[in-house]
Amino acid sequence: MTLATNERTLVLAKPDAMQRGLGSEVLRRMEQRGLKLAGLKLMRMSEELARTHYAEHEGKPFYAGLVEYITSAPVVAAVFEGPRAISIVRATIGSTDPAEASPGSLRADYGLDKGRNLVHASDSPESAAREIDLFFRPDELVDWKRDTDGWIIE
Repeated sequence: MTLATNERTLVLAKPDAMQRGLGSEVLRRMEQRGLKLAGLKLMRMSEELARTHYAEHEGKPFYAGLVEYITSAPVVAAVFEGPRAISIVRATIGSTDPAEASPGSLRADYGLDKGRNLVHASDSPESAAREIDLFFRPDELVDWKRDTDGWIIE
């Protein structure tokens, strides 16, 4: 047996989560899953950051609306860490379309529609690294040991 390797992933509580008072619920769900918080900030995303963050969607019909939406209100940006953090976060938030999200996921419990789905989460180790670098400087991330670190065994 080997200990599972820790991953870091970016989670954003989007403007609709913030408008509905669900920013802390997003964070709570991740911590309850056993993930460790490594970075946290409340911010208003600039148009430049939004365009860079969503660059893969540039040219698509929904791109302009996506940039307008994500810059319309504050977001909570968080970095969570833990074994298989990326897949655990993705399962916790549920499918992009709340109508298709698994029962008990954030999007199934609180999501309204595909365009207002409460939360963004990195979908791969590569996107996690890129996205974390967009939102956090290295000195804004905290390495710390929790008593439960290493409990998950592969």
